[in-house]
Amino acid sequence: MRTPVLALATIALLAASAASAADQALRDKAAAAGLKALPDELQQPKDNPITAEKIALGKMLFFDPRLSASGLISCNTCHNLGTGGDDNLPTSVGHGWQKGPRNAPTVFNAVFNKAQFWDGRAEDLKAQAKGPIQAGVEMANEPDQVMKTLNSMPEYVERFTDAFSGEAQPVSFDNTAKAIEAFEVTLVTPGAPFDKFMAGDDAAMTEEQKTGLELFVDRGCTACHSGVNLGGQSYFPFGLIKRPGADILPLEDKGRFQVTQSVSDEYVFRASPLRNIALTAPYFHSGIVWNLKQAVAVMGTAQLGTEINDAEAGKITAFLHALTGEIPVIEYPIMPVETDSTPRPRL
Repeated sequence: MRTPVLALATIALLAASAASAADQALRDKAAAAGLKALPDELQQPKDNPITAEKIALGKMLFFDPRLSASGLISCNTCHNLGTGGDDNLPTSVGHGWQKGPRNAPTVFNAVFNKAQFWDGRAEDLKAQAKGPIQAGVEMANEPDQVMKTLNSMPEYVERFTDAFSGEAQPVSFDNTAKAIEAFEVTLVTPGAPFDKFMAGDDAAMTEEQKTGLELFVDRGCTACHSGVNLGGQSYFPFGLIKRPGADILPLEDKGRFQVTQSVSDEYVFRASPLRNIALTAPYFHSGIVWNLKQAVAVMGTAQLGTEINDAEAGKITAFLHALTGEIPVIEYPIMPVETDSTPRPRL
């Protein structure tokens, strides 16, 4: 009776070894295509050494609606840390209930992007932080007014002085952006099944997700979506092969052309980062597609010039779910108290 048992054990061992070899081959294939796991260490942004004091200050500023003219809109309004780092709207609602022109990207893992915004007009997170505060359709404020607001609250002055010690004028618009950047650098989502799989855990992804990863590579998705963030590194025409209709690609939004004024950049956008993509519907810069599998199919036609059938789209979508990491638990900060000199809201 021992021989059949041993034979079965040997067969099981050989099968497990073959499966493990296949998983390693898939890891190697993904790595060769430029897909990378999240690094363990905190990223250090350019010209902005990260300290605990900056992070704590930046966290307050990120949640403080008094940076806006109305006193109603904070960074977290459009990049809600409880809903995937965005606002789950087609386009964001800003000052005076105005609708913005583009879908809000997630703030999670944004530190790994080559540049910020769909058109890449901000080179880093501190440059990005300044934009919405001043944009009339978003927070509609001015740097001088922001400084009056922050300087009116002794606790903010003290925190800026601690975070930017030795500076002659620690409370400044530049330092406001640097503090927000310091906090946003911490907004990473480790522990995604994909990262665990790439680290050698064969069981971290389902067989469907592994098939989806292989399709993702074989179909050429990695040409645009690679690197740590699986996107966010390069710019491509939306409709590289076949331009979508105006319902998905609004004709009035010419993308990166608005930054470079180069005709070759018409309807060119930064490739969307795909980490936590399952949490950030609706999709594309227009925010018009709510279903992730549908978005995959649109990309097949528009960017790859091929039809991704329903079964394949389902498997690729399953893989995209494996990019959902552990969302950091953020305790809502208690902010400095206003004083008589704090500017009043302008609605």
